[in-house]
Amino acid sequence: MNKKGPLWLWYTEDGKNVSMVKETQNYSSPVTLFRWHHEKHACLAFGHENGTLSVLEIGSKSLKHLFKPEDSGEYEENSNPIITLEWDPLSNDYLLICNKLEGVRLVDISSQRLIMQFQLPSAASQVQTLAWIKNAPGMFVTGDFKGGILRVWSVSNVTPIENIKIKAIGFHRLEVLKHVKKRNVKDAEVLGITDLNQNSHSNHVSSTSEAKSSAITTLSNFALPPAEIVCTFKDGGVGLYDLGHKKWTFLRDQGHIETIFDCKFKPDNQNHLATASFDGTVKIWDITTMTCLSSSPGNEGIIYHISWAPGDLEFIAGCTAKQGVFVWDVNKGKIIKRLSNHAPKTTVYCVAWNEIDSKLVMTCGADNYCIVQQVDGWVMQKYKHPGAVYGCAWSPFSKDMLATGCEDKCLRVFYMTSSSTQPIRVFTGHEGKVFHVRWNPLKEGILCSGSDDGNIRVWDYTRDQCVCILSGHKAPVRGLTWNTEVYSLLVSGSWDSTIRIWDTRDGACLHCILDHGADVYGLTSHPSRPFLLASCSRDSTVRLWTITSLIQPIELHLLAGKPWSELSSSGDSCLLSGDLSSQMLAGRVSKDLYTSMSQRENVKASLLEGFSKFFSHPCGVDNLWDLVSVLMGQNSMMLSPSYIKGIVHRQHLTQLKSSEAQQLEMIKMSKFGAGINAPSKEERLNEAANIQIKLGNVQRYCEIMVELGKWERALAVAPSVSMEYWHKLNQRYCKALIAEDCEESLPFNVAAGNVKQLASYFTSRGQLADAVLIAQSAHEGSIKTPEVKETVVSSCGDTDLAMEKLMVELMEELAESYFNKGSPVMAACCHLAIDDQKKALSKLIRGHELELAMSVGLVLGGATSQTDIVLELLSRRCEALGKWDLGLDLLKLQKSPANQQAMLCARCSSSLAEKNLLHQKAGLPLVEMCDAKANSMKSSPNDIQECVKYYLLSSSPEEGLLLGLQYVHDVMKSSNWRTDEVFPMIQLLGCIKTEKLQQIKYTEKMQELLALSAYIGALIAIKREYYPIVESLFQHARSLIRKGHLKMTLTEKHVDDSLEVYSAVIEGRVTEATELAYKKLLKCCGSDPFNAIELGPDYVASSHLPSHSDIHVSYLSGERIKGQPFFLEDGNSVISLSEALMWAKVNPFSPLGSGVRINPF
Repeated sequence: MNKKGPLWLWYTEDGKNVSMVKETQNYSSPVTLFRWHHEKHACLAFGHENGTLSVLEIGSKSLKHLFKPEDSGEYEENSNPIITLEWDPLSNDYLLICNKLEGVRLVDISSQRLIMQFQLPSAASQVQTLAWIKNAPGMFVTGDFKGGILRVWSVSNVTPIENIKIKAIGFHRLEVLKHVKKRNVKDAEVLGITDLNQNSHSNHVSSTSEAKSSAITTLSNFALPPAEIVCTFKDGGVGLYDLGHKKWTFLRDQGHIETIFDCKFKPDNQNHLATASFDGTVKIWDITTMTCLSSSPGNEGIIYHISWAPGDLEFIAGCTAKQGVFVWDVNKGKIIKRLSNHAPKTTVYCVAWNEIDSKLVMTCGADNYCIVQQVDGWVMQKYKHPGAVYGCAWSPFSKDMLATGCEDKCLRVFYMTSSSTQPIRVFTGHEGKVFHVRWNPLKEGILCSGSDDGNIRVWDYTRDQCVCILSGHKAPVRGLTWNTEVYSLLVSGSWDSTIRIWDTRDGACLHCILDHGADVYGLTSHPSRPFLLASCSRDSTVRLWTITSLIQPIELHLLAGKPWSELSSSGDSCLLSGDLSSQMLAGRVSKDLYTSMSQRENVKASLLEGFSKFFSHPCGVDNLWDLVSVLMGQNSMMLSPSYIKGIVHRQHLTQLKSSEAQQLEMIKMSKFGAGINAPSKEERLNEAANIQIKLGNVQRYCEIMVELGKWERALAVAPSVSMEYWHKLNQRYCKALIAEDCEESLPFNVAAGNVKQLASYFTSRGQLADAVLIAQSAHEGSIKTPEVKETVVSSCGDTDLAMEKLMVELMEELAESYFNKGSPVMAACCHLAIDDQKKALSKLIRGHELELAMSVGLVLGGATSQTDIVLELLSRRCEALGKWDLGLDLLKLQKSPANQQAMLCARCSSSLAEKNLLHQKAGLPLVEMCDAKANSMKSSPNDIQECVKYYLLSSSPEEGLLLGLQYVHDVMKSSNWRTDEVFPMIQLLGCIKTEKLQQIKYTEKMQELLALSAYIGALIAIKREYYPIVESLFQHARSLIRKGHLKMTLTEKHVDDSLEVYSAVIEGRVTEATELAYKKLLKCCGSDPFNAIELGPDYVASSHLPSHSDIHVSYLSGERIKGQPFFLEDGNSVISLSEALMWAKVNPFSPLGSGVRINPF
């Protein structure tokens, strides 16, 4: 509805309006907001600008303009509107309303009476938003307009019961999510809660009985409800606040609140990204931590475009809609210069700082001028255009050459040293206005332009012609950026919400990204990380993309140790044909990096590290290589400056934390508690305590202090009784504080040496890093158990071992936490921090960070089994790319590559000559000789698997299929068969050429192989804990047996029984018979000696991100896919990439049952 009505009701299914609610046409004051009733579906409440409330039940008479604020006469008209209102979820008649100046009121609609007028602590306080806490009857929270104060209220109190300052800036909106965290019995026992309750078994109280803890008897009355609150703030910050624990579960401290028009990486720092927005600010982000480092003063109006000063200069130029051009000094945090050479109030659309001459800045705007000026404002040249000028760019090869895009659909090239202000080239062809223009950074004379006609044109300045038209966008093109290493790679963004990646040699669109929810305006990448792309949009988000999948062979060649001459070329000698995977690196940064790394002592390790950072995404990679350096013996002083902010090695943990604490202590400030009026009971107890202490009864004094909740006083004097008593008292206080989930328990637990209790406490709160720090400190002896006479202290060696074990357990839990949040690199860092190379590589493999895993594995050399697995998976990637030779080269780096090389050759579907070349490279007989070798082995079968292998390598692979299937059937006839006996054969048979399987005469055998592969794959998946795909594998096996009417050892009933047993266990329907059957099934699963990776499902790094705009549903699970989808061979069926990876590791064939192999690697 509009402000004065009427209200329209719509069908969301077809988007057509149904009816107008005529009762909402005649409000005397505009409507500010409305809320539907939670139960009465035809009932709504409306807030008005004059501060009144109207309630409508559609079809009945409405109540109009109720509850006018009592003091409204003191305010100007419409200055006290209703800004928020919420129905009570537990009542049909109660409603919370909040006026801008009057505050919060609770009203009863049925009786039209005011129940409560709530009072804020200060007249300066003002509520911005509110929400009921649904799992705490009668409680609600409000967020302040200023100051970021969260207030907790009860309808029985006029004033808030808790005021929590959670941020410095005011709220925009908050919403409460119901959250109930149940603590299990094990947790309770670990934390000492069970024991605490058992000590209170007696209700008898005497004058000498042990005092009860006031932390339990008193503090619980003020315990905050366990709720999670989604908070958004006026500075664009967003977070999830845990009210019960009074801490952030997640917080993104700042963000833009409007369209982001541009983004640019800092020239000398690939981790710093600047963004410009409609909200009038420029923000600088650290993309490794996703945090905002600084923000411009603001109030600039719309900022359309920004440009960094070249090199290491800390300045950003920005152009605005009405305030011209400004220069922001990032270090000083202020605007130091305004360039006002365009007409007053003229929109300036683009600004470009000259990369070669840092004194020159170019701007263009709606006054039809492109102006070249010095930073001090001195105009060097003004170029008049026939219409508004929207884009401008400097040539990277000449400081005097520039190009512009104009409203008249033309692109112009100017040369500053020319005696004329006329362009030296004018390019025509666009059918709409030309917006941004970009010069190719690798090939001189090549530039591109984006237009409102939806096309991008690539121009050759030297030939004075358009050399390529890129068509595909369905709306005006805005964002444009060339790749700085592959000369033909161009990325564009459009108002159609898509990002497209192009090969400008033939105009092919290589990829289309649909994730943004609105117009895409800015695109950028950094020369030091050229395959990481940043984009910004009208959806007010900045997104980071990796495009390394488009140039995978380059990185794989590097990992395989190929000479640099095969990886690099000059811009002039770039390939003019062939697919993008045939391209080579042509940028300056890659050449400088290779030269620099080649001069180091350990050249191979340096190259792997350097190019790993060059190709990888930024999150955690630098941290990972710092830890690799530590394991290689490098001094901590030589590590990157960011090391101390990430996961640090255990040997540096306490040292760095101590240093951090010392720095904090230099600026710390004292805090003093506020006094409260003591109740009469407290007064009496205080008097009793004074008497006891005067009498010298220190122990009774302590107990009374405990009763009063003054534990610290009691602990301060308890040693005068005995150290044993102090220790027991301290233990009681620790248990009481932890029972109330109080953070103040930390120092007392440390004093008591309660390391395990503290570790469990922090773990239960999700503060795994703190738990790790406690464990390591205890391991180093900083935290000790106090020695008292009655305490039996374990030997030093036993304590060290226990603390060592605890430290490892906690760090592994932290790693698992990172992994489950979609950060496999950070998870690997956790394992390297405790010297566990194998689990570090396992996390990278499970997270599909294969190139990174291989680089780390080759450099460290302490996890050969895991490195071999990475090499196998990367060779499969080479197969998908048609790079069979490269796949063999990678496999040669394995410890024992013969078997994997043979399987690769068996899968190869190239010509006979190419196959023979592969065989020779792998040290295998030629294809025709493999037939003879297999036949000779068949007559005297000593090793059936070797015989099958040579058949598969020969021109008669079907013979190997028959022989292998018979072997599997024979093994499975035994009642005690295990997957260890048949899985290697199934994997080998999975290498058969798929064209053979799809011949009609082998249909039945193909179905047998597919069914066996699916069933045995399901058992292996159970063993490897690939639980998301187990049921799908069983169901797939059953479907294949049923569809093919197969008569074999594995029957449909056998598969059904296995599936039923597994499902019963997963769903908790366990009986004695089910338990026995499941144990038998597990025994059949075997030990899986072929897997050196830790157990658990694969979880690709992007799997935690929201769904794409093009929504896909998994063919296996039926659930909406998050992160990256994987399309199956029919081009329509989709599964998640994580599902595809797990499936391919246990079953080589596609889930569609076509006989085609699945290769998601």
